Amino acid sequence: MKKVALSGILVSMAIILAYVERIFPVGLIVPLPGIKLGLANIITLFALFYMDVKSAFTINILRCFIASMLFGSITSFIFSVSGAVAALAVMALLKAGYGRYFSIIGISIGGSAAHNIAQIFMASLVLKSTAVFAYLTVLLAASLATGLLTAAVCGSVLAHIDKLKL
Repeated sequence: MKKVALSGILVSMAIILAYVERIFPVGLIVPLPGIKLGLANIITLFALFYMDVKSAFTINILRCFIASMLFGSITSFIFSVSGAVAALAVMALLKAGYGRYFSIIGISIGGSAAHNIAQIFMASLVLKSTAVFAYLTVLLAASLATGLLTAAVCGSVLAHIDKLKL
């Protein structure tokens, strides 16, 4: 029962972060289309480390679905869920090497890169053009910054939870 309650809280937090990101004018700071901070991915990374892959997957899908219904469209859902699933899959694979090969930073950046690759792939399908792949280098460079931000926040939260022995 605690797992269900925690999952519900995390879905709610992810939706709030998605909304905050939507109203935050990232374009004023980084004037490039498609660049987002990925704040909701903090919750996905947290769920992956604190819970398990299945819970993280469920939280991820629910967040994408509800956020798209509240402030998006079917197109935004397709892009969001493709990126979210790819990111989680890569982060789950990299987490297997956590502590030995990868830090939380590497896992987060890997997830961020996978998210952008999946979204560019979906854009190429929707637009029926491979020209969008030219923009992938810009998005992958942004993945370094957004993945680092996500890891820093999630790592800090996990460290505090460890201190509390929850």
